[in-house]
Amino acid sequence: MRSMRSSQLLKGALELAVLLALDRRKSYGLELVERLRGAGLRDVADPSVYGVLRRLEKDGMLTASLVPSTAGPARKYYELSGAGREALAEANGEWARLAGAIERLADRTEGDSE
Repeated sequence: MRSMRSSQLLKGALELAVLLALDRRKSYGLELVERLRGAGLRDVADPSVYGVLRRLEKDGMLTASLVPSTAGPARKYYELSGAGREALAEANGEWARLAGAIERLADRTEGDSE
């Protein structure tokens, strides 16, 4: 049951995590998955990340370009568009509000009343 709850939390935060990672530098899909895992999101699944990338690109939040690779076929690199930077700023604000609410709830004792 624990992994199911963890995966649901990750699912809700994955879009923000992808936007944050791409704000720092452009990446291709597998590199991005590895960066997310390296940041502590160990349970992130490749298909989930690729689905988020496709959706964000379709929605105009990301731009993509094919870059030749010496290790095989060309890689599709993603980076934030102007709309993506705006979406990231908005998502950061929402995350801060949500995290603050959770922290306030976590700090309450059983005897607290409203």
